[in-house]
This record gives sequence, C-alpha cells and structure tokens, in this order.
Amino acid sequence: MSLRQNKKYFTIKWWGTKIVRKQSRVRTVSKHLKMHKEEARALVLARLNHYNQHYALSWNRVAIRNQRRRWGSCTSLKNLNFNYKLLYLPPHLQDYIIVHELCHLVELNHGQHFWDLVAEQIPDYQVRVAELRTIDALGHSVPVLQRVQQQYQEYTT
Repeated sequence: MSLRQNKKYFTIKWWGTKIVRKQSRVRTVSKHLKMHKEEARALVLARLNHYNQHYALSWNRVAIRNQRRRWGSCTSLKNLNFNYKLLYLPPHLQDYIIVHELCHLVELNHGQHFWDLVAEQIPDYQVRVAELRTIDALGHSVPVLQRVQQQYQEYTT
C-alpha cells in the first residue's frame, strides 16, 4: 500500500486499486484546537482552583484535548482531561463539568457519595445534567456550540 498526498486530495494505491479521496478536516480541527487550547486551559485552571478552595484536592496533570463524545474525564492516576470545546458552553455548565471531574478525584464512580460531593458546590446539578444532555444531542461540533453560546447570551441579556 502506498500513500501520496497533496493539499486537497490524497491517493492510496492498494493491490492495484487506486483510490483518490478528499483530505479530511483534521487540519482545520487541529488548527482550531491550537488556537483555543490555551484559552481553555486558562479557564479550566481558574475554575479548578476556585472550586478546589472548597474541596482541597490534588491532581497530577490537566490536559486539554479535542474529544468527540466527552466533556471531561479523570483517570485513576489523578489526571484531569477536558474538551477544549468547553469554551463554547454557558458558564454554569462549564462549572458543572469542572466540579464533576474534580469530584472524580475522590470517587471514580457515579455512586451516591460522588453526587453528594458534586451537590456541595453545584446543588442544582441535576438540572445542569439535563441541560448538558440536550446540548449533547445536538452534537459537539463547533458551529453548533457557537449557536448554543449565542442563544444563551441572548437569553441572559
């Protein structure tokens, strides 16, 4: 199998068959990620430090990624991962996601103790979960999230 690329198309030769396909949007996405990664990191770290005044927890590493289906995750090694598209969510949903992952440093499951920890800082977390599920149903694409952000700003002004 051989692969040849140019700016718009790539060609794959495999067992005598030549396939020409259009380049994916990977380059566009990675460029967008690079542009917003530090902004997302600053937001996440500021909110983590704010909420951690209450919880007094420690973590190993905070990573900002381009995740397709998740807003955040926490590993058993105490690494926190957040989707850079968090920037496009309303602030109250950003805070919920950050507190949610922060509480996973204590409980890696979604048992009652975990939800009690979340409720200490986000008492209306169930409403926020429902709102986030509605947004999730629309998809995690940047244009969709920008529309959500715009509608939220119009609603709150």
